[in-house]
Amino acid sequence: MSESTTPVLRAEGLVKTHHGEGAPAHAVRGVDLRVARGEFVAITGPSGAGKSTLLHLLGGLQRPDAGSVWLDGERTDGYGEARWAVERRKRIGIVFQFFNLVSDLSVADNVELPALLAGVPPKKARAGRKELLAELGLEGKGRSMPGELSGGEQQRVALARALVNHPPLLLADEPAGSLDSRGTREVMRLLSRFHQRGQTILLVTHDARLASAADRVISFFDGRIADDAALDAGPPPRRAGASGVLELKD
Repeated sequence: MSESTTPVLRAEGLVKTHHGEGAPAHAVRGVDLRVARGEFVAITGPSGAGKSTLLHLLGGLQRPDAGSVWLDGERTDGYGEARWAVERRKRIGIVFQFFNLVSDLSVADNVELPALLAGVPPKKARAGRKELLAELGLEGKGRSMPGELSGGEQQRVALARALVNHPPLLLADEPAGSLDSRGTREVMRLLSRFHQRGQTILLVTHDARLASAADRVISFFDGRIADDAALDAGPPPRRAGASGVLELKD
């Protein structure tokens, strides 16, 4: 199978049951999923449907009870915690609902940290951070602490941190769940912008507005995929040139 046809992400037979007080909660029940390179897929469904658990399984944050996940055609069954940590620095960017920024690090340090951990030279990490913060409207905020920023600004910092290593796959778990309507529109616009450049995105959301930015919407209910439908296709994603730089005019 050629690289162009190998899914960026594939899952087969994923099962996850949470055991706590009371009856076991069957969060994910035998899910099969493929995400192609350059796709923007939204997973929607009610609270408690298992959407976030599914995303955590796909990003190696939780382990399935059964089933397998493939990244770029490579089966991850044998990955330990250290290997998954490497993959999340290099191949998978993750954005969470509550930002998960390091509160005692500056904005600049939060964004640069994944690059430095991945072995990127400090000068290159700094340049990547400056470029992303400028693009996301955060120029001049590098020395600020996360607590000094608005919710929308913190989520943009989280997005910059997730993208600083140019991961092939971006996982977004309710990225506008704690934002107001303006922040939601902002996140929607930014995700659409990066998708148009060729970024593969898998988004978990209960917000129909955010889901409408995707080109494929999966309805998730009671741990299972209830529906999987392509939306009307927009313009084709733009690809990087020889320099690897992606350009888009708003």
